[in-house]
Amino acid sequence: MLSNELKLLVGLGNPGSEYNKTRHNVGFMVLEEIARKNNCNFRESKKLFGRTCEYGIGIEKTRLLMPNTFMNDSGKSVRSAKDWFNFENHQLIVLVDDMDLPLGKIRVRSKGSSGGHNGLKSIIKHLGTAEFKRLKIGIGPPSVDQKERKSKTVSHVLGRFSKEEFKILNFIIEEIIICIESITSNNWEKVTTRLNSYKPENK
Repeated sequence: MLSNELKLLVGLGNPGSEYNKTRHNVGFMVLEEIARKNNCNFRESKKLFGRTCEYGIGIEKTRLLMPNTFMNDSGKSVRSAKDWFNFENHQLIVLVDDMDLPLGKIRVRSKGSSGGHNGLKSIIKHLGTAEFKRLKIGIGPPSVDQKERKSKTVSHVLGRFSKEEFKILNFIIEEIIICIESITSNNWEKVTTRLNSYKPENK
């Protein structure tokens, strides 16, 4: 379980049924599965500009947040949650899609640039720092050709996973949840190493 060193998990995505299960919403998908496993029901929170739920008690309490602000303004929701729950930046993990990573790969970082991702860019802006944990989930690029990749980026990230891709994604989500549930205040490096070296074919 999460210790009091980690108070909030944020999944990035776009609200609305038309974006459900799209590649850009993979952060939402992880949180939805965590909520399902813990019988945690999301509810709307106007003051946090998103949907939230929580499970556990005391220092083991875990809060989940899915911003309703659309990807480009995710930081507004994250900053509101930080202020409301009074936690520090190091107590936050953001789960986000990454087109630069092939499907099936995970990258965990404790800080860094947005990498061109509008959701991370917004969070960095609203928090005033790039020093927060992020867990990047590979969705793969639409093409290896740079010109074609650029023209197909929007349709790719807003497109849905194929059946074969879903099989790989389910392994990834399962691994992420196992690792998140094992996090304590002193094993972040161990969890990072495990996730960064994970390969679905090892299942």
